[in-house]
Amino acid sequence: MSNPKIVRSALFVPGSRPERFPKAFASGADVVIVDFEDAVEENLKEQAQENLAEFLAENPATSVVVRINAADHRMHLRDIEFCSLHAGISAVLVPKAESSMQILTVAESGKPLWPLIESAKGLVNLSAISSALSVQRLTFGALDLALDLGIRASSSAAYRVFDQVRYQILVNSSINSLEKPLDTVYPNIADVAGLTSFVRDARDLGFSGMLAIHPGQVEVINQAFTPSDEEIIWAKRVLEASQGAPGAFRLDGKMIDPPVIAEASRIVAFYDT
Repeated sequence: MSNPKIVRSALFVPGSRPERFPKAFASGADVVIVDFEDAVEENLKEQAQENLAEFLAENPATSVVVRINAADHRMHLRDIEFCSLHAGISAVLVPKAESSMQILTVAESGKPLWPLIESAKGLVNLSAISSALSVQRLTFGALDLALDLGIRASSSAAYRVFDQVRYQILVNSSINSLEKPLDTVYPNIADVAGLTSFVRDARDLGFSGMLAIHPGQVEVINQAFTPSDEEIIWAKRVLEASQGAPGAFRLDGKMIDPPVIAEASRIVAFYDT
């Protein structure tokens, strides 16, 4: 994708596994997130930084997002400084985001920020987090959030809670004019049918993409979040018909008004990237 604002798939790769970096970039993911946090063993935290620094030096045209360590971790400030020093880091994924003060600290990196909501406290403070300096887009971590709330992450009951989280993220993204948010990960790597259904729901809810934990998930995610040929043809017809038309008009027996025209413009803009 040539438009950095369009992120359908954001694939995690452990910073401690540099041999996996090339495979992550070859997966077709719109964004690769090099993880310094959960996927990296404690004794390899410094090594993860060194691995990424070497990779960026060898691949100067590469762009990555980095998930830094959380605010209470010994590496947190060092991760922020690391991100500030590397032009190849396009954004910082902020884990366990719980306050605007945390966001302001990470903003010292000079990078766009993607707060990751993973706790009840983060949800309560979502408004302040969303409006904080340098925030570009929102996402959430369902597994950590479920643990904090004491619910079973894979249950249908948990999904009812997660949909309320999605609603809050969508609203706060809209009122703060952020880029469209990313949905949480789908942890069952082998369940392609389940992933397909999950991604379509996220798309229909208004998310632009989602987080991925395996290269094998990327194609399914990208396909679901990409407008179909039929949608693109429809959108172009709407825009063509809207030229010189009144505020509302009929096309193929359906009413076309400004919100529909705006949706058609969004689809065509995606296609043109």
